[in-house]
Amino acid sequence: MNSSPTSGEGRTGAAPPSQVEVEPINRRSFLGVLLGFGAMVVGAALSVPLLRFALHPLLTKTTDIGWSDIGKIEEFASLTAPMKKLITVDQRDGWRKIVSEKAIYVLPAKDGVLRVLSPICPHLGCSIPWVEAKQQFICPCHTAIFTLDGIRVSGPAPRPMDDLESKVEEGVLKVRYQYFRQLIPTREVLA
Repeated sequence: MNSSPTSGEGRTGAAPPSQVEVEPINRRSFLGVLLGFGAMVVGAALSVPLLRFALHPLLTKTTDIGWSDIGKIEEFASLTAPMKKLITVDQRDGWRKIVSEKAIYVLPAKDGVLRVLSPICPHLGCSIPWVEAKQQFICPCHTAIFTLDGIRVSGPAPRPMDDLESKVEEGVLKVRYQYFRQLIPTREVLA
């Protein structure tokens, strides 16, 4: 005679799944679970706006670099030579807003349109002055020479002086200041 149980017969202590006893939860345990769940919901709800605030500058791409006022259009009506002007430029770098002064040249109008040039040499980034006596822009670093229109005449500069985007709005000449990569023959805006 074999006394070993087969297929669940004769087992003791194991109840079928439908008869498992569930211990009733007491009030204290229920309130503890409810309080923990509520704290988790409140914490998550508060963290979303805090994270959005902290990460906003990194997640938002600015499409507008910004326009800087140069001056009233009447100021440039009778130009015969380039006029050097200082402008205020607002730059945003992540969370920081940087306000700085930059120099630009406003060229005499041709066909009623004013042009604005960057004074930064496309060779190595030196500041190019207008030399009134020679009627040319001459870079003091490596003697690159440019015409009144910023066209390269001679020297190591790989391209003409860089034009800056400009517009007239409500009688005010405005410019979008940008930096360009140096030592290359084409204009390439630096981000």
